[in-house]
Amino acid sequence: MAEQDELQLQENPEGKSKRKKKLLIIGGAAGVLVLLVLAAVLWWIFGGSSEDAAPVEDPAKAAQTDNSKEAFYVAMPRPFLFNLPGNNQTRLVEIKVQLMVRGSDDDILLKKHIPLVEDALLTTFSSGSVEKLSTQAGKDELRQLALLNVQNTLQPVTGRKVVEKVLFTGFVMQ
Repeated sequence: MAEQDELQLQENPEGKSKRKKKLLIIGGAAGVLVLLVLAAVLWWIFGGSSEDAAPVEDPAKAAQTDNSKEAFYVAMPRPFLFNLPGNNQTRLVEIKVQLMVRGSDDDILLKKHIPLVEDALLTTFSSGSVEKLSTQAGKDELRQLALLNVQNTLQPVTGRKVVEKVLFTGFVMQ
């Protein structure tokens, strides 16, 4: 059989050139298809059109919202330990706290005023009740009250609200 194909190719040289043309056309089409797929993947990975890009923020608007700055978490040096009177017995409560600020300037500023912040937090925490702190809603309310008290305490000293969030990283009531 192989001999027959060779005889036919020797007799018909156009058959060989037709095969080469078909292979070149198929190879070229496959190459174009691979390039299109590669371009589509790169376009998808690197973002697409400029309409999809994030809009450029107005500098005045960026100054108003501090969310553009990096978040820093300042841990209080020691946990807050205090007693809360309950219906039948006194409960011991331990709360570990971290405060979220935006930017390294606020981080340094808050660390400078740690004793003032600790006083505001301890005053807020010790004013709670066992009934409130036994529920998640009560803990959330205490967290919000602590945030307001810390912000109001720091406002006259720093001239602005330095702390963005109060986070409980540990909460034990015995």
